[in-house]
Amino acid sequence: MKRINEYKKLFGIEKEIDLKLLKKSYRNLVKEWHPDKFQDGDIKQQEAEVQSRRIIDGYHFLVSMAPETKEKNLEAYTETITKGAIADYQHKGLLLEVTFTDDTTYEYFGVTKSVYIKMMNASNLNRFARRSIYPKYTYRKSKGALVG
Repeated sequence: MKRINEYKKLFGIEKEIDLKLLKKSYRNLVKEWHPDKFQDGDIKQQEAEVQSRRIIDGYHFLVSMAPETKEKNLEAYTETITKGAIADYQHKGLLLEVTFTDDTTYEYFGVTKSVYIKMMNASNLNRFARRSIYPKYTYRKSKGALVG
């Protein structure tokens, strides 16, 4: 959740992510912090390189969580969580990363350690996730299946 809030603050988003406003804010920030705007040796050039990477990362991160993006990918997501099984998972902080048997990976935000422990101890991992993780936590697709 910290990462979500950090990026929302960077782009001036207060509530739900609106792709049109996000894109406008992204363009303005890129213009402001583009490294080519600064001369070689300028102290701000290095800062601009770091900021521009952060802006690009934040933009892609927030786009992946936008309601329009989720709506567009809802059918594929639903198929993955209902027909697929969990192939691997890891928990770090409040982030649960789940990789499915179809090679897609989703991140679930705000998953506490106690929920993660319950998940690990569940007699049926997939059923537990379908009931206690997928419907309750903000998610985003972080890695897609390789199309061959």
